[in-house]
Amino acid sequence: MKVGYLGPKATFTEIAVRRVFSGFEHIPFQTIPGCMDAVVEQEVDFAVVPLENALEGSVNITLDYLTQEVDLPIIGEITLPIKQHLMVHPSNASDWHQVSKVYSHSHAIAQCHKFLHTQLKGVPFESVSSTAAAAKMVMETPEANIAAIANELAAEEYGLSIVRRNIHDFDYNHTRFVVLAKEQTELKGLSGSAHHKTTLMVTLPSDQAGALHQVLSAFAWRRINLSKIESRPMKTGIGNYFFIIDLEMNLDEVLIPGAMAELEALGCGVKLLGSYPSVMVEMS
Repeated sequence: MKVGYLGPKATFTEIAVRRVFSGFEHIPFQTIPGCMDAVVEQEVDFAVVPLENALEGSVNITLDYLTQEVDLPIIGEITLPIKQHLMVHPSNASDWHQVSKVYSHSHAIAQCHKFLHTQLKGVPFESVSSTAAAAKMVMETPEANIAAIANELAAEEYGLSIVRRNIHDFDYNHTRFVVLAKEQTELKGLSGSAHHKTTLMVTLPSDQAGALHQVLSAFAWRRINLSKIESRPMKTGIGNYFFIIDLEMNLDEVLIPGAMAELEALGCGVKLLGSYPSVMVEMS
């Protein structure tokens, strides 16, 4: 079976895929929509794409494409710690303080702000499409004496030397990745997880005072814990929003269906985006 992921090779997404999809064929895609479309068109069986980062927030393209362009259930969630390292070409390892420029994804650069401004003060940095792309650039241009901020897999993939480990500003930096498929499927790599979530998309009735309060009350009196609620524009005009709501429980036969029915009775639009196991994986 095939699993697509946001590439290129050696990204954090690939690390998440390797942890859960051992024995699968792993296929990188250039974009998040391209990865999702591949599932719709049956080029791959599953897709793994980033949904949220603890520091940078939600990945809006994932949310918008998932809710407005494709109809793919979320069948799993993988949470991965994000550890950023400074790496150079092996021929430049002893002179890493003299690097001429640092390359990485814009999020990784932002996550390593303190290190860059203390240990490499005055060295310019530049954003590229991914941390893995930065590592590949360093590998291909040893004469430039440049550095990349990326993960350990990228250093291994492109034969680079890690000269400073864990240069990120905050220790608790994690990314949530969602696993998508055409149909609800149980995955061996996610089975056995004691933690489950359910995600709903809720559209409020127009011009109804207190509508959001009523929505939250439908969950509160049933003692359903919400781990996240987020608004996204419906792209139909200023002020038109829908809500993504994460519930900290698996889809049951009573509580969640009852809450959904209550919301629909209030005039809300309700769509189940998935009910799925959630796993936390560790970096080696």
